[in-house]
Amino acid sequence: MSARPRKNTHAGLTDVGRIRSHNEDAILLEPPLYAVADGLGGHEAGEVASNTAIDALAGAAPRRPDAKALGRAVRAANRAVIQAAHDGLGREGMGTTLTAAVVEGGRIAVAHVGDSRAYLLHDGALERITDDHSVVADMIRQGTLTEEQSRTHPNRSVITRALGTDSNMYPDTFEVDAEPGDRLLLCSDGLTGMLPDDEIAEILDTYRDPDVAVRMLVDRANEAGGHDNVSVVVVDIEGGRGTLPTPHVPRGWVSVLVWTFAFLAVLGVAGWGTYRYAHERAYLVDEEGVVVLYRGVPGEFAGYSLRWIEAETTIPVSALDIITAQRLEAGVPVENVDAAYDLIEQYRARIEPPAEEPSPEPEPGAETDDAGAP
Repeated sequence: MSARPRKNTHAGLTDVGRIRSHNEDAILLEPPLYAVADGLGGHEAGEVASNTAIDALAGAAPRRPDAKALGRAVRAANRAVIQAAHDGLGREGMGTTLTAAVVEGGRIAVAHVGDSRAYLLHDGALERITDDHSVVADMIRQGTLTEEQSRTHPNRSVITRALGTDSNMYPDTFEVDAEPGDRLLLCSDGLTGMLPDDEIAEILDTYRDPDVAVRMLVDRANEAGGHDNVSVVVVDIEGGRGTLPTPHVPRGWVSVLVWTFAFLAVLGVAGWGTYRYAHERAYLVDEEGVVVLYRGVPGEFAGYSLRWIEAETTIPVSALDIITAQRLEAGVPVENVDAAYDLIEQYRARIEPPAEEPSPEPEPGAETDDAGAP
């Protein structure tokens, strides 16, 4: 008796759509690693960016869910896209979104840049687990635009973070738990721009074979207009949520002392470690219309601010491109102060024209006209 074939637990599909003449999207299906990239920059640039990013990610990503390691792999992909443009592949200014996940049982690590998305379907309900890096997403968060209005807004395709545009780009990274029967969806905006979330949820919940589900999602997006390339990856979650072992707790007053001293020790080490970490970091931010450099990190820790002003520049944010201005509004984190100063010089170079070389002096004895010109 032959063994019953094992059901496929993942599938992916990318399609050119109904309007575009070429496909700038790329997907990755190398379990436990999955990804979707949506290239920017036009023909022979967007597809170079997306495929370069996918190739670099595949070579650098961890094989177990580790959000920090996956984030480092996305940064390596960012460097690869920048280097490709420098080497003459594609062209300068090309970029790509990238949403990647590493799945092991019920544990999922995610790294995300741009407006491609990750969703989790649980008990028929679809939850978006990434935040778009886009102009309209910022407007929604600020309460000046609704989700429905964003679908037709003229700036709906303007993203504020992408691979290939900034050597100091950082992805959003995090880890989530899932349960058996849940479904992970990664997709480009060619799907979400055509279909509302409730329709996507219905398709994912109705068609339980991943191959059928991705085909139905792409077909439905094309039927709705297919205005963009559309790419989807569906992964069925088989394992349960991860759990940590419960520590043995000693009884009586001794346990109180043990846990009290342990807590104070951890708090002291954590506090010092947090201070050291913050002091080594830096970020740039828009303050009153100019770029300002802070040593530290935005926000607070246990009620205390961990930032120290390092320098106020004379660079007007209004003179920079819209993507950079949007990022500065929220703050642009960098690894250290030296890297921040390097980025400041990059900003300055964008707004200051190169110095003109002086005109050569006339040779001695050269004839001149009445105005003194040779």
